Amino acid sequence: MVTHVPPGDLDLQEQIARIRRTQEEVDKFSAETRRIVAEMTKTQEETRFLPIATIFQGVIAGAALMGAGAAIAKLFFP
Repeated sequence: MVTHVPPGDLDLQEQIARIRRTQEEVDKFSAETRRIVAEMTKTQEETRFLPIATIFQGVIAGAALMGAGAAIAKLFFP
């Protein structure tokens, strides 16, 4: 017995396959978007404290330079 599939069913199967492929692409793009957003959030969190850390390091460097200057001045001008 030979089974005959009507042309409408083939189109339906093709459409279902196309929808599944499209959904897989959408899932890939969504995963990539989530990954990029996570990286961006991490970078923003890291750079949020950068100005504060830079100012703090500058103050420490300035204090070290003043301390070294005072030590040299004390050596040469007792």
